[in-house]
Amino acid sequence: EDDFQFLLCEGCQQKSPNLKLLTCLHTLCLGCLRKNEPVGQCPVCCMAIPQASGIPDMDNLLFTNLQARLKVYKQIVDRVDLFCNNCRTYGEFWCSKCFEFLCTKCFEAHERYLRGESHRAKRVTDIRAGSAKDFLEGFRRAGSLSCSNPDHRSQPGSIYCQRCEKALCCSCALLDNQHAPFRDIRSETQRRQEELSSMDRELRQRRSSFEATYASLQGEAARLEEAQREMRELIRQRVEQLVRLIRQEEEELVGLVEAQQEQGRQELARELRHVEGVLRRMEAGERLVEKMSLYATEQEVMDMQPFIKGSLQELQRLQLPMATEQVEPFTECRARLQAL
Repeated sequence: EDDFQFLLCEGCQQKSPNLKLLTCLHTLCLGCLRKNEPVGQCPVCCMAIPQASGIPDMDNLLFTNLQARLKVYKQIVDRVDLFCNNCRTYGEFWCSKCFEFLCTKCFEAHERYLRGESHRAKRVTDIRAGSAKDFLEGFRRAGSLSCSNPDHRSQPGSIYCQRCEKALCCSCALLDNQHAPFRDIRSETQRRQEELSSMDRELRQRRSSFEATYASLQGEAARLEEAQREMRELIRQRVEQLVRLIRQEEEELVGLVEAQQEQGRQELARELRHVEGVLRRMEAGERLVEKMSLYATEQEVMDMQPFIKGSLQELQRLQLPMATEQVEPFTECRARLQAL
């Protein structure tokens, strides 16, 4: 299972019989492509999908066929439905060319008539003893091309037409004068494989440059994150510093308010005590004069009048406290607050 995870859809990571190959060379199932149709991009690499429908024309034949072959291998390993495709008896052989199970009797007929056509049936027990990679390798050795002419699908394609770039059987190559020049099909498939390998080597060399650029961009992204973190920390520190300064200013202003309030309270208290004392002296004078007029004898008037007169004259000379202008309190504090 782990060796063949690459056969899963690269979008949903699920098995699918309908795998499409995009121009970006990612493989997606029809379900993922339909979901992604409004976006019009590959969900893996974000490259645009040129088809308006969002469904590429190219099937990933390799992955689809590998899934079918591995399904047969699992069927053999699990001993499930191993019936001859001809007579429905127990299948003891498997032909990768016919893609069929064969019982012993059908196998003998198969070998008699098809052995010369590169059909090589293997025992199911031998396949079960081998690995999945050995089983797939048998398909590679037994595989052959078919003629591109729909009427000659049963004929092996052994000739390659360079004009139409298709495999042809001998009959088509000889009878159809539209095909030329020709090449051996094996040479052409080998040439194509070598061409892909050569391009792959060049891409690997270019990939190192892209990887270096990618690493540089990652470093830049990391530096940006670090710069953001440092700036956030600097902002936090500066704000805390400002808060401390404002708290300090708060303490000073509150202290100034309290000091001015205490000073004003003491001054007002002194003025209140002074005026209160004067009022009490006046009340005492009024009360004493009243009582003198009611109850004092002539002798008492003669003896006490000069003293009382002097005290009353002193009270008459007292001036009212100077009325201070109504100044808005805590002016200095208000000014400092405005500046802050």
